[in-house]
Amino acid sequence: MPKYKVKILKDKCIGAASCVGIAPGVYQLDDKNIAYVVKEDGDTPENILLGAQSCPTNAIEIYDAETNEKIWPKD
Repeated sequence: MPKYKVKILKDKCIGAASCVGIAPGVYQLDDKNIAYVVKEDGDTPENILLGAQSCPTNAIEIYDAETNEKIWPKD
């Protein structure tokens, strides 16, 4: 079971691809250069979180898979 649930806010994504550079097993860009999740547990939890934190528009939200607590971004 994945440690994190990953949610992409497609309307905020600008296709910077920093997430893909850090965790390509989790994040990829579609044909419109919008990020999507390939596999929620496709990399280490650290890289999944770093990929989300690298997004310049905070278009990636990370939640704890067990508690559903929002991990990133902190509001």
